[in-house]
Amino acid sequence: MSGGGARAAYQVGVMQALARRWPTFRPDIITGVSAGAINAASLASHPGSFPEAVEALGRLWVNLTTDQVFRTDGPSLLRIGWQWVRRLLSGGEAGQEARGFVDTTPLYRLLRQHLDPNGNGIEGIEQNIRDGRLRAFGLTATDYATGRSVTWKQGRDLQPWDLPKRKSIEARIGVEHIMASAALPFIFPAIPVRTPTGGGWYGDGGIRLTAPLSPALHFGAGRILAVSTRYARTTAEASDPATTGYPPPAQIAGVLMNGIFLDLLDQDATTLRRISHLVEDCGTGQRNGLRPVDLLVLRPSEDLGRLAGDYEPELPPTFRFLMRGLGTRETRSPDWLSMLLFEPDYLRHLIAIGERDAEAQIDEIGALIEA
Repeated sequence: MSGGGARAAYQVGVMQALARRWPTFRPDIITGVSAGAINAASLASHPGSFPEAVEALGRLWVNLTTDQVFRTDGPSLLRIGWQWVRRLLSGGEAGQEARGFVDTTPLYRLLRQHLDPNGNGIEGIEQNIRDGRLRAFGLTATDYATGRSVTWKQGRDLQPWDLPKRKSIEARIGVEHIMASAALPFIFPAIPVRTPTGGGWYGDGGIRLTAPLSPALHFGAGRILAVSTRYARTTAEASDPATTGYPPPAQIAGVLMNGIFLDLLDQDATTLRRISHLVEDCGTGQRNGLRPVDLLVLRPSEDLGRLAGDYEPELPPTFRFLMRGLGTRETRSPDWLSMLLFEPDYLRHLIAIGERDAEAQIDEIGALIEA
């Protein structure tokens, strides 16, 4: 499950189509990053069947509103804005701390209610692993102190990895890990997470994740279904300017976020396919431990960024005013806005697109699942 903020509702629609077509299906390896970490954790922890897990996840998304993800009231936004102003004007003096542009306490409460109602940790993940219904689960975040991608993993007989850019940590994954993986840089505050070596501050897992498919490969996956939230534009669409004149901050931020969180999946998928083809051409005794991997990437058939502009008026008034100040109405493709537009009508539209797209590729999905 890739990231993309509110765009992750698209993944729910894909899962609904899968659950309806293959009610006995249940993936035994699940990984997620950023907003996709929320979906991955919900599926991995649910005690029921795959359709029941998807139904519970769908209920979470269709009833979601922006103020359930972060505070949008005027006093909260003004207080945080004033903290940033004081920090800038004071030259970063001690005591002038600013953490993110919004308060994500509502999201923490929502995830606790959905995944950890008893306050004992996400018990469903551990139970599914014990019952043999889940082999491996992983969430990726970025360690702000070192700049490395860290994948917290939970499962049976999982091998560790420790590379210069990324490493794994065995953990009993909880809500704080999900919050860390989904903490959009600058927008959402970094999250403190304790580790065996002491802990640190973590942010969105897509920042330095140069190989998004690597956790699933380390877990031993031989078939991967990756659900992206990035629309693949045609050459003509990519050549069509989204703005005229000087680009507003919202346009620059959208390009930046797409480059950080969504483009790397395409690159990693291309690399994996090439290596798999080469491995298949080699004899079994010449593969040096490598194995071919079947990969299918599902992605939206519509531009979710452009679609977000139609639903911008539904944002809470104060937050909508600030977003317009950043230029969300000065671009025809407000990708930045699409990541923060946690409003029911927009989310339901994304779910419907995901379900329709999965149905359109049902034969390819079936070939992967039924192999």
